[in-house]
Amino acid sequence: MSEEREKTEGVAKEDFKHIVRILDTDLNGNRRVTYSLCGITGIGRRVARNVVLSSGVDPNAKMGNLTNEDIGKLKVSVEGVEKRLPWWMLNRRKDLITGNDLHIMGTDMELKFREDINLLRKIRSYRGIRHERGLRVRGQRTKSTGRRGMVVGVVRKKILAKTGGKRDGPS
Repeated sequence: MSEEREKTEGVAKEDFKHIVRILDTDLNGNRRVTYSLCGITGIGRRVARNVVLSSGVDPNAKMGNLTNEDIGKLKVSVEGVEKRLPWWMLNRRKDLITGNDLHIMGTDMELKFREDINLLRKIRSYRGIRHERGLRVRGQRTKSTGRRGMVVGVVRKKILAKTGGKRDGPS
């Protein structure tokens, strides 16, 4: 019995993939399939669960133990995730350019995010101006939190008073 276990473990260790590449992202082979898919930007636990169930792969299996066929099924399922998810689970509903409901993943998500911020800057909206200046965008308070640079208040004044108004460098 122990010999059979050693043989199966040996085979599993030889076929084990420590890194699985899906959607130009390296996924951890030591994690379960559902949680490993969460490493792709734009896929959370809920979407990953939906993808795994629709592809027919065991959600509790480790990602590194999957066969190439199973990984191919996952890739196909990830690419067609917009068709499988309900409209309310998509992460980009009513896209500004196309007007369609999309689910963006991977590097496309970062590009769309940058495009959206650049559009806000270009049309000179309040949020765009706040982004340009490096200030808080979502209505947070700024009087007492998020302070950096020369505007730190009393403590900096005391230090400047002790040094005679001279600064010690770029800070």
